[in-house]
Amino acid sequence: MQKHVPSKSRNAAVSKASSGDALDAGLHLVSTPLGNARDITLRALDVLRDADLLVAEDTRSLRRLMNIHGIPLAGRTLMAYHDHSGDRDRMAVLEALRQNASVAYASEAGTPLVADPGYALVRAVIGDGHRVLPVPGPSALIAALTVAGLPCDRFAFAGFPPSQRGARRRFLERLADMPGTLVLYESPRRTGATLRDAADVLGADRPAALCRELTKKFEEIRRDTLGALTESLSDTPLKGEIVLLIGACETPPDPAQVERALREALKTRKLRDAASEVAARFGVSRRDIYQLGLKIGN
Repeated sequence: MQKHVPSKSRNAAVSKASSGDALDAGLHLVSTPLGNARDITLRALDVLRDADLLVAEDTRSLRRLMNIHGIPLAGRTLMAYHDHSGDRDRMAVLEALRQNASVAYASEAGTPLVADPGYALVRAVIGDGHRVLPVPGPSALIAALTVAGLPCDRFAFAGFPPSQRGARRRFLERLADMPGTLVLYESPRRTGATLRDAADVLGADRPAALCRELTKKFEEIRRDTLGALTESLSDTPLKGEIVLLIGACETPPDPAQVERALREALKTRKLRDAASEVAARFGVSRRDIYQLGLKIGN
């Protein structure tokens, strides 16, 4: 496809006039639906309608989404930018921005750059002194985290594990003591192997959730331990997009450390209050701490 800065057609000008203010110049990162086309935001539709240049990880997917929502191409250029894009494609975007154009970059599904192409493009745009504007919306990472039934006050997103078994196991070993919920993306054909290695390296009893085809017709969420999930997939090939979530390692607190904390708290507080404070701090039973306090008192 020829890369050039598009001239503003009459249709595009009319579209902008009808929507009010013209779209700000800069690179707009447009989040797109994971599956259900209605999950797109109103602002994302405005950006896709009004941008001077459209850039997409998958041009066919973006055209289909625009057709569903009645957004015409209106003579504008729609160019591809994906994992195999290079300097020539980035220069085409930079040339448009240098002419004060508005550029919309859309991922195939979800939020651009989150385990998707676009990082090198964003760095080039920033380095050239242009604005980068987020157009927030769907993300498989967040969607899976909210339905997994695992703690989401703290989480770590580690992207795709390595495809080779040895490298994958080392990757998991480095994440073994990560506080909070661990979130991974994985291909359906490697999910079984990743679960086996995770159960072996991280512990078969760790709570986990496997989210498949989120927001799509065959959406599925399995919640169990790593060991049980591994077993359930032994004879069942998977299809679709996979997000794997693994609960944090719950290491019991050191009893000596707990007792020291309780003795310190008892210097300034009554037993009841000290027991409540220490139990909350270490995530243990208040009754057990209270009993420990009685023994210390005796």
